[in-house]
Amino acid sequence: MRVFLASIPLEGAKVVVVGADEPALAKLRLFLNSPADLAWFTPDGVPAALETPVGAPAPLARIPDAGDLNGAQLVFIALPDLAVARVIADAARKAGAQANLVDQPAFSDFHTPALIDRDEVVVAVATGGNAPILARDLRSRIEAVLPQGVASVARMAGELRGAVKESIPDFLARRRFWEKAFRSPAADLAAEGRMAEARREMVRMLNLAATPREEAAQGVVHIVGAGPGDPELLTLKALRALQDADVIIHDRLVSAEVLDRARRDARRIYVGKSRGDHSVPQDQIEQLMIKEARAGHRVVRRNGGDPFGVGRGGEARGAVRAAGIEAIVVPGITAALACAASTGLPLTHRDHAQAVTFVTGQPKPGGQDADWARLAAPNHTLAVYMGAGQAENIASSLIAAGRGDATPVAVVENGSRTEQRTFKGRLDGLAALVARMDLTGPALLFVGETAALAVVADEGALIEAAA
Repeated sequence: MRVFLASIPLEGAKVVVVGADEPALAKLRLFLNSPADLAWFTPDGVPAALETPVGAPAPLARIPDAGDLNGAQLVFIALPDLAVARVIADAARKAGAQANLVDQPAFSDFHTPALIDRDEVVVAVATGGNAPILARDLRSRIEAVLPQGVASVARMAGELRGAVKESIPDFLARRRFWEKAFRSPAADLAAEGRMAEARREMVRMLNLAATPREEAAQGVVHIVGAGPGDPELLTLKALRALQDADVIIHDRLVSAEVLDRARRDARRIYVGKSRGDHSVPQDQIEQLMIKEARAGHRVVRRNGGDPFGVGRGGEARGAVRAAGIEAIVVPGITAALACAASTGLPLTHRDHAQAVTFVTGQPKPGGQDADWARLAAPNHTLAVYMGAGQAENIASSLIAAGRGDATPVAVVENGSRTEQRTFKGRLDGLAALVARMDLTGPALLFVGETAALAVVADEGALIEAAA
């Protein structure tokens, strides 16, 4: 280890910034939302009002003297004249401060790391001053997977720290408690901003840990949209849920590439849910989620696309909550949006469609059939999920309700994935088009004038084949 990153409390700490150009302003911004006592000196002139950060202290247009530096802990100097900067740095050291000459690591007592500021939680990346741009890029990657609400989790832990230490005096037992707490529903609730519920859950866990009888801590269920299959289309929140999971319950619509982003030692349970292969009924999937959560696990139910779109996320959430278990829904990019984007098919278009409807081609057995009269409206795009097996019925129903035989259609298989295929044709040839594609992956059907705008590899040949 070439550098050691120390954590310096800023309550009441005196921080001095010298300079008026952007490098000095960048240092100034670091401390504007901190409790530090901030002083700013601009011997080369005061910056324009528009350039001055909001909330900055009034600049003093002179070089700081010994009295100004007295009691300072950190002094940042960003001046074009290195000789003047070194004189100020020497004066700062004599006053007991650590000095940083911006972009002059050889003359600095410390270097400024790339910081991720989440209030109570601060993450720093340092390269010893050798590669600040690399540190910045690494910071961006870490920041992408760090929950925005992590500060609330840390704040709650700080509030309960004394009570936990008093209730669990043994160091190792206390550490085990915190490990469990930070992977519990309490942490999830705090990250969501539901602080009152989070504190109640944390106190409940503490009471259990402090009593002689052992009771299994209850887990939490995350119902997560896995998106259309491209792992880069996962939301950051979905990715964090995957990487924190103890148990992942998934179906065929969740791609292997998405599952590769999950925590390596998480237990994975496959529940099928493909056309003609309903290996695990919905009610059994719900009972499985409840069972695993009651065993104290963090359960992730991965749904393709968005769980509240055309999936059964609403049913799953209702069942889990009825069992007294916390259920957190994480939305995902639904397949219609991804397929449309990856094929250049606009769902609405001022010349062709003023509305779009997402509809399932597989209604619940015994359930109400679709309102074909409404779905056959002109200037309207239909995105049909789970419709490949019902293509003939869908086409005939729409035509009977008034949609023209020649209405453009498009079928997108494995949308957004490397193996994506897109075929186009007419509504009266939809069933034949699906049959010719010999589908093996999830497919979406698009009906409407905008379907003609989808881009395919050999457009002329495909339209002719589908006609």
